[in-house]
Amino acid sequence: MSRNVCISAVDGQTGYLIAELLTTDQKFSSKVNSVCGLSLHPTSAKCKELQKLGVIIIPHKHGKVKGMAATLKESGADALCIIPPAHKDKVDITMELVAAGKRAGVPNVCLVSSAGADMADAKKQPNLREFIEIEQLVMEAKGDAKTPTGTSPVVVRAGFYAENLLNYSPQAKEGILPLPIGPNHKFAPVALGDVALVVAHVLSGKGKHGFDDRHRGQLIVLTGPMLAAGEELAEAASQALGVDMQFEDISEAEAKRVLHAQAPSDASEIQYLLEYFSLVREGKTNYISTCAFHDITGQHPQEPVDFFKVYAAEFKSEHASKKRKTNGK
Repeated sequence: MSRNVCISAVDGQTGYLIAELLTTDQKFSSKVNSVCGLSLHPTSAKCKELQKLGVIIIPHKHGKVKGMAATLKESGADALCIIPPAHKDKVDITMELVAAGKRAGVPNVCLVSSAGADMADAKKQPNLREFIEIEQLVMEAKGDAKTPTGTSPVVVRAGFYAENLLNYSPQAKEGILPLPIGPNHKFAPVALGDVALVVAHVLSGKGKHGFDDRHRGQLIVLTGPMLAAGEELAEAASQALGVDMQFEDISEAEAKRVLHAQAPSDASEIQYLLEYFSLVREGKTNYISTCAFHDITGQHPQEPVDFFKVYAAEFKSEHASKKRKTNGK
């Protein structure tokens, strides 16, 4: 049984890592015939790196559903991984991909969504809440027997990426971890590589009806393994880095200033981070969800102490490597 995977937003960290795993890790590459990547920025450095690994890069032309459907059909993709891009038109672009997948008759669809979206308030956290609208589009196909994409839908709700803490690495080098999360409420940052690992298992898994029956139809929620308030995160950093790290509860305005200085330039991505922090302050992230990770991968997700060890150079040195690492690599 062949498996030809198409991944959207491969110029972003999540899409890039998933494509890299599928092409370089033997346990995945042995199950996958081909990998193609859709990109709004097909000439980006990440796309060029993926091309060297054998990934076919396809320019993603926003606003052309019919053309995208024809491209998907031509690619022979029988599994589509939809990753909403960091873009002001995130919802429209993602809806186009869902529609193109239906037109092209792609039977297996895996959407990377966001944990916490179901807790978000449409007025206070509109960017987060948008993911529920996107999920509904993917899942409603299951009830339509005429729609091939209803065969094997999977939704992966990824929690707050631990890598987002790298936005505060300049402050961390001064011994301060400044986050707008309040003094008491907790959240469980998840390693980006752990999310990519689960999605790679889903995309390469095979069963009688498409995706592996253990994954098909699943709503998978992924968080890190440790619930941590700000002080506990700072303690984990101290332990890993061998320095005295102190947590500082900052205002949303201060957080916005820091993110604009350090984070990717896309305003929608910054707004998403600020909205997630507000969820933490409201106590809506006081949970962990790791059972699916254990069941799917047979591994244990990355602990905060290990995360800080992996990125020690970025938190301690001015000459930090910018390469993101997957779990166990």
